[in-house]
Amino acid sequence: MKKQRLLFAAMAASVIGFSACNNQPAKNAADSTATNTPAEVKLKEETVTYKDDTTTLIGYVAYNEASTGKRPAVLVVPEWWGINEYPKARARQLAELGYIAFAVDMYGNALQANTPEEAGKAAGAFYKAPALMKSRIDAALAKIKTFEQTDTTSIAAIGYCFGGAVVLNAAKMGADLKGVVSFHGNLAGAPANKDLLKAKILVCHGAADKFVSEEEIAAFKKGLDSIGADYKFIAYPDALHAFTNPGSTANGEKFKIPIAYNAAADTASWKDMREFFGKIF
Repeated sequence: MKKQRLLFAAMAASVIGFSACNNQPAKNAADSTATNTPAEVKLKEETVTYKDDTTTLIGYVAYNEASTGKRPAVLVVPEWWGINEYPKARARQLAELGYIAFAVDMYGNALQANTPEEAGKAAGAFYKAPALMKSRIDAALAKIKTFEQTDTTSIAAIGYCFGGAVVLNAAKMGADLKGVVSFHGNLAGAPANKDLLKAKILVCHGAADKFVSEEEIAAFKKGLDSIGADYKFIAYPDALHAFTNPGSTANGEKFKIPIAYNAAADTASWKDMREFFGKIF
């Protein structure tokens, strides 16, 4: 436990001091066309209120109401900026692919951070108390299961930057998910435990990411290998941190940090996610 607390303390320091995703919407995000996309899409969007213990959470759900019957669900965990337009845009893309998607409120009351300092403080609280990560995911799972469109046996989660760390750690702590996908997420955290991990894992990593060390990658892989976990780690050439978000380049210049959008890596990682979902669902 002491070792785990030290790992999360290190993560918190890293996030607060260095990690810098961005808060721009995905205006030009990767093509979301899928083989199984319904011929007609009538997008339904809902703001939903739910609870984790005493904390009020305000999430966002999207699905195609032109389709009938149940469908797999995908939780979308935001970057450290909170539930802004970017995770909602990704949720809409997933809805167009035929899923019911739920952009998760991690902080409560739909809090959005406006500065790296605010974002670091908000995200850091989760790295210091990692059980909160799984608790928030569990609350989102309980909520999405109340929708009649949800196939409650087929639920996955994706996350960006801070959100990538959330879904990986929630999975390693036993969250009831078929699979998780981390896009440019932090990799340190909860130890791999074969008695807890249920989900298959896909990690979409930028090969030029300055915020995730080679040592962190090696430790992450070693932990999963030690328990025979079902995972795939893909590194995209020349991709920096936050490579999926079209606003990254501007934010990198604004805050003088090495992040940038990479259209090729964005497109490739979205395709890899779709293939992953095709296997687990």
